[in-house]
Amino acid sequence: MDLLVGIVFFATYAGMALGRVPGLKLDRTGIALLALVALLATGRVSEAEAGAAIDMPTLLLLFALMIVSAQFQAAGLYDWVAARITAAGGSADRLLLLTVVVAGGLSTVLANDIVVFAMTPIVAAGIMARGLDPRPFLLGLAGAANAGSAMTIIGNPQNILIGQVGSLDFWRFLLACGVPGVVSLAIVYWTVRLSWRDALSRPPAQRRPAPLPPPRVWQTAKGVIAVAALLALFATPLPREVGALVIASFILLSRRLGSRSMIGAVDWHLLLLFACLFVVTQAFAATGIAADAIHRLAALGLLPDRISVMAPLMLAASNTIGNVPATMLILSVWPNPPEGALYGLAVLSTLAGNFLLVGSMANIIVAERAAAAGVRLGFADFARAGMPMTLASLAVAALWLRLGGWMGW
Repeated sequence: MDLLVGIVFFATYAGMALGRVPGLKLDRTGIALLALVALLATGRVSEAEAGAAIDMPTLLLLFALMIVSAQFQAAGLYDWVAARITAAGGSADRLLLLTVVVAGGLSTVLANDIVVFAMTPIVAAGIMARGLDPRPFLLGLAGAANAGSAMTIIGNPQNILIGQVGSLDFWRFLLACGVPGVVSLAIVYWTVRLSWRDALSRPPAQRRPAPLPPPRVWQTAKGVIAVAALLALFATPLPREVGALVIASFILLSRRLGSRSMIGAVDWHLLLLFACLFVVTQAFAATGIAADAIHRLAALGLLPDRISVMAPLMLAASNTIGNVPATMLILSVWPNPPEGALYGLAVLSTLAGNFLLVGSMANIIVAERAAAAGVRLGFADFARAGMPMTLASLAVAALWLRLGGWMGW
């Protein structure tokens, strides 16, 4: 084993678990970038090897899907929908239900990170204008975005990666992961409602925030057409990332929305994180340690191809190093996982991200955007509903995966 590569690898994932370097304003992306630089500077990885390690089809697909989601953001759809939710009549429970249903539905075919980024400040301000505590609604927003994104192969970054690695079919993925995702949306609603029942028992004030202008009709329609065309292309032999780039190019052909602003809406930090982790994990895999560990686990019957191993593994990994880095790590060291295990990895890693505030990027985005709007969504606030909703969702997902024959116990 190359000792330096091992040190860099373990230090990188320790940084993923901590989320930052103590005393420095260095986040997960910065940590991964420094790890890549260390490997290049010491000659453990050459520029050619680094380039070969990066899974360009996955990055291109991620980029293209972010452009599609940015189309709806530029059209004003997310802001308008969030404002309509908070201005709706009825009880606080009804406002929570609308938040969960809309956030979950949008996240099935659009990047969940962009959905929560756009909706969080509007939901926070609108709910406060109604005289209510915004925290349960923000928890419903984050939980629903994660649960909804679990349903499809394009709902979140880890599903996109899993779909690319396993060459998974869109509709077979939906069959395996859709039911747990739908049930989990109901679980998110009821868990938040019960755990925050005191805050939700207060009737909303009749005063309502000023309505936002409706979304631009043509720009919204253009986004809907793009999503429909994207799903249609997924059923053709055209590589998924190429089809997505074709659709993204169509979106950029606009007389009103500048390509600079649309491309600027892409989450470049996430793409850089992916690129750096591809190189770091590949360098570690080349040492042979990962292969030896897989052989040992197989001999002990502890490969994550069974629910009893996969579920606790993803619950622990997603809430320490994060569900995206955890998924990348598993796929880099586990060669040729069976198709059923890939479905399990996708749905279990995503739903496990609802357990703690640090479990998914969507959770962190909601907390940070809420803080900017004057609402503090703390670790304990999130865990209060996140822990029970996650355990219940994982139980449902495990049962469905077993009944469907995708994974054994």
